[in-house]
Amino acid sequence: MSSHSASLLPRLVIMARRPELGRVKTRLASGIGAVGATRFYRQTTQSVFRRLGHDRRWQTWASLSPDRTLGEDALWPASLPRIMQGAGDVGARMQHIMDVMPRGPVVIVGSDIPEIKADHIAAAFRALGRADVVFGPAEDGGYWLVGMRRRPRVADIFEDVRWSSEQALEDTLRNVKRAGLVHERVATLSDIDTAEDFARWQKRR
Repeated sequence: MSSHSASLLPRLVIMARRPELGRVKTRLASGIGAVGATRFYRQTTQSVFRRLGHDRRWQTWASLSPDRTLGEDALWPASLPRIMQGAGDVGARMQHIMDVMPRGPVVIVGSDIPEIKADHIAAAFRALGRADVVFGPAEDGGYWLVGMRRRPRVADIFEDVRWSSEQALEDTLRNVKRAGLVHERVATLSDIDTAEDFARWQKRR
């Protein structure tokens, strides 16, 4: 694909963290151990990049943390453009992505949702043809996907959100409404944050 063709595509940003023992999936680690949680995160991250990273319907970017990992080629798909997540909580990092990405629709997902499929991403981009913002709700009250049309402006919808709580989506929707934006939703998926989540996911596999 030429660079000009890629510039016309919507963009999927996959947020990922260096899979260091004790620094990823800490809530899950408290239930299944740090080694098991890190293994889950590493394998899921690799799988998500493999399934979504080369779909020709969008251009995929990797947004990485900590910022110094941008140059660690062994960890990330070499063919994907990379961007730093920057500092702050998850809301500040997602806002940073929305602010600095090239023009056009952007969808953000985490790398630790094992049931994400390309069809989910395609549905989100279709929704942005009708709405300003799209969410993929999570069963725990948060969300595993957020996308913005970013036209005519990039709104700040991530302030004063109670992250890692049952109110995360509710709080963000309040900001969307306050900004006068229209939103849609795509499929509800499960975060794997606890040992119970992990056990249910293994049964579904």
